[in-house]
Amino acid sequence: MPVNYSFSALLGKKVLITGDVGAGKTRLTVDLLEEAITLGYGDEITIIDMAPATIHVDGMRVGGKLSEFTDKVTNVRYLAPRRVETPRLSAKSPRMLLHLVDLNEKRIRRILTEFVKTPTAILFVNDISIYFQSGVDEAIRSALRTSETFIANGYYGTALTSVFETDVSKAERRLMTQLADDMDLVIRL
Repeated sequence: MPVNYSFSALLGKKVLITGDVGAGKTRLTVDLLEEAITLGYGDEITIIDMAPATIHVDGMRVGGKLSEFTDKVTNVRYLAPRRVETPRLSAKSPRMLLHLVDLNEKRIRRILTEFVKTPTAILFVNDISIYFQSGVDEAIRSALRTSETFIANGYYGTALTSVFETDVSKAERRLMTQLADDMDLVIRL
């Protein structure tokens, strides 16, 4: 990683970490989370983990819940759907792709709503872009407004594509761009 970032410097800010598959988004997020816990902020942190479990595709590691990278998630409030689909990688048809995107949106929206009802000052979001595939962002915007410190990572690249003609990837990219415009800092890896 070309630049080192510290949680202390990001406290009170809205931060988005972007990049392609394998760029180090999750690793940087884990490093910031572990630093925040070490500094004593554990009781003020919620993680919303939108990532699917790690899978390997054509030699690339795709996805990965924060709980796969650190056991420190047990020191904070950790919210994650029981299952997150991998629409672009799993779908066998355009209809199935849209169905999987819809399943993810419904599962994740419940968690976002739970956070907004009982927020913490610090919110970490892993793989925010998967929710944006649905083309909606109001639940994320509510969580963003509710938190004082917001650190999220998300896919913004070219490695993942779908063979099906849908607007899933376009919606994801458009909403990631809009979110980036509202951040204090965008870290592009």
